[in-house]
Amino acid sequence: MAGKCNLVSVLGALLVLTIFHDPIIVYAGEGVPNVALFAFGDSYYDAGNKVFLLKKNRNLPQNLWPYGKSIDYPDGKFSDGRIVPDFIGDFMSIPNGIPPALKPDVDLSRGASFAVADASILGAPVESMTLNQQVNKFKSMISKWTDDYIEKSVFMIYIGTEDYLNFTKTNPKADTSAQQAFVTSVTNRLKNDIGLLYSLGASKFVVPLLAPLGCLPISRQEYKTGNECYEPLNDLAKLHNEKIGPMLNEFAKKPNSGFQFTVFDFYNAVLRRIASGRSIHYRFYVANTSCCGVGTHNAYGCGMGNVHSKLCEYQRSYFFFDGRHNTEKAQEEIAHLLYGADPNVIQPMTVRELIVYPVKENMREYWEANKKSIRRRRRPFRASYLDGLDLSAYY
Repeated sequence: MAGKCNLVSVLGALLVLTIFHDPIIVYAGEGVPNVALFAFGDSYYDAGNKVFLLKKNRNLPQNLWPYGKSIDYPDGKFSDGRIVPDFIGDFMSIPNGIPPALKPDVDLSRGASFAVADASILGAPVESMTLNQQVNKFKSMISKWTDDYIEKSVFMIYIGTEDYLNFTKTNPKADTSAQQAFVTSVTNRLKNDIGLLYSLGASKFVVPLLAPLGCLPISRQEYKTGNECYEPLNDLAKLHNEKIGPMLNEFAKKPNSGFQFTVFDFYNAVLRRIASGRSIHYRFYVANTSCCGVGTHNAYGCGMGNVHSKLCEYQRSYFFFDGRHNTEKAQEEIAHLLYGADPNVIQPMTVRELIVYPVKENMREYWEANKKSIRRRRRPFRASYLDGLDLSAYY
């Protein structure tokens, strides 16, 4: 009987590892105070703002099937279902997730998303908003929350994709010095916008690194790289990412700043899940082609009425839903990494730790280059009978 129990325990542990790839279970709301979640950025975090920003044509692809397929209705998000801030909201026990800030008459008591599709840092089209414009929109609405509540709440920012995709299209032969100069201009503006949020009372920041932009299905398709990534875009993303940790350290290390943050290595988390021969370990059977769209990588036209796009039979087997955005399954997995902590991809603390970290206190750990986060406390089920098993594939 004891042998059977041990076998069941081993299988249970392996199941958890297969799903989350780190033996940590997220318990939504466990010991977490009721604070707000605010999201800023582009289409990755857009909860539907683009629809309410446009005054005329609201018949946008993300508002049409097959977007929202996994939840039976499209709601303006670039996925077949929920996106990362939705899951983080669930873990924080925020009912129904955080709403788009531009939607009239919504409950903003637990936060809002200010992110807008097509947003950029240096300059966005008129039908979108730059990060600075989003921050100023938050400023115009700030009276809806108390200063104390804002200080305790979480601010997530993911933006920059548009800046680098557009730069590469308009400057296909840019040399290293031109690339570095552009990255510096982008990250300097990002620093200013984070500083503005901080001056408005925000103190807890979550800033994921940019994904490997050259590996997006739309990049492979447009630059005709086949199964290879378009490295000039990846190089820009890496140059950008190198600046994020030191920038946030600078804020946090100022005396009595109370500035707190965590950096999520989205770049390498994506690479591991799309690498040839590795994606199957994360239960993604198609990792380089989109579930919805047309073209060599099904990367264009998802949801567009004038495009006869293809739709995969089972979206949960895909890492990408359209040419740039992840499926709901991938979004959920990324959210678990952010909140529950995979020590390979997040430092200096998890989102959950960030939430409960005392306000006004300086951090005791900071971001360090090329350093994986310290291994966190493990759940009891990782017992000695797992020591002989090779579980390296799950990390």
